[in-house]
Amino acid sequence: MTKRKEKWIQRAIKNPGALTRTVKRRFGKKGFTKSGTIKTEVLRKLAKEKGITGKRARLALTLRRLR
Repeated sequence: MTKRKEKWIQRAIKNPGALTRTVKRRFGKKGFTKSGTIKTEVLRKLAKEKGITGKRARLALTLRRLR
């Protein structure tokens, strides 16, 4: 594999923690699970939005499936 294919996740995440800050601002503690991860329902709601927030939420859902 080329380095370009290996590092796609690192290139896709421009501002680490930006989605977490957005969820904190809009949903408060209700947007997170007890372990501190963002709730799936919240991510799905944000993924329907246009713009950067929606794009970040869709990427978060994709990365969650890779786990």
